[in-house]
Amino acid sequence: MSNLQIGGLTPLTSTDFPGCLAAVVFCQGCPWRCGYCHNPHLIPPHSDTRLAWSSVTSFLHSRQKLLDAVVFSGGEPTLQDSLEPAIVEVLSLGFNVGMHTAGTYPARLGELLPLLSWVGMDIKAAFSDYDKVTGAPSSGERARESARLLLASGVSYEFRTTVHPLYHTRDSLLQLANELRELGVRNYVLQEFRPQGCADEKVSSYPVEEFLDEELCGRVGGMFDSFAVRRG
Repeated sequence: MSNLQIGGLTPLTSTDFPGCLAAVVFCQGCPWRCGYCHNPHLIPPHSDTRLAWSSVTSFLHSRQKLLDAVVFSGGEPTLQDSLEPAIVEVLSLGFNVGMHTAGTYPARLGELLPLLSWVGMDIKAAFSDYDKVTGAPSSGERARESARLLLASGVSYEFRTTVHPLYHTRDSLLQLANELRELGVRNYVLQEFRPQGCADEKVSSYPVEEFLDEELCGRVGGMFDSFAVRRG
């Protein structure tokens, strides 16, 4: 039985795995400290409200042939050693498996990619600016290596960036888009910051400047085969 630390479960979503009805398992724990995080309760490695893996698998048994997929999100799911056996068990139930990750642990992501059908990767900023978002030295290089591994794997993906004026400028977003294009990214999404769930008052109350205007989105979108903006 997996010892996965689980902070929550969404029983049904149509937006977390493209084209699939899915459940989302929220893994507890994240080593990065992004100020705009909307799941800060998942940052600590342990929680008093932990959900047992046996409860998750019992639920999934009841949803066989009703759901298409299970997505492991967080927190940062690749933080946990027991993620792989949990994925294997979910696959044995007949579900596709997806993951939301920030690419924090490239080596572990590389081991998991052969088991995954889709990955949503959060790209925080231009790689040279990562530390000011995550508070973690060398986090940009980890994310870059994870991006390379994901692109080389052939697994379907989405790269996305949450935009906030404390961490981004128009020029830095264009720099980031160029970096991703040079890596070979073809599917990219920009997301407007939403204050819901954000625990950092400085971030949540900061006047959010309108970055994502038609001119900027046109320039960024022209670099990718598939591009979208998620607002509000």
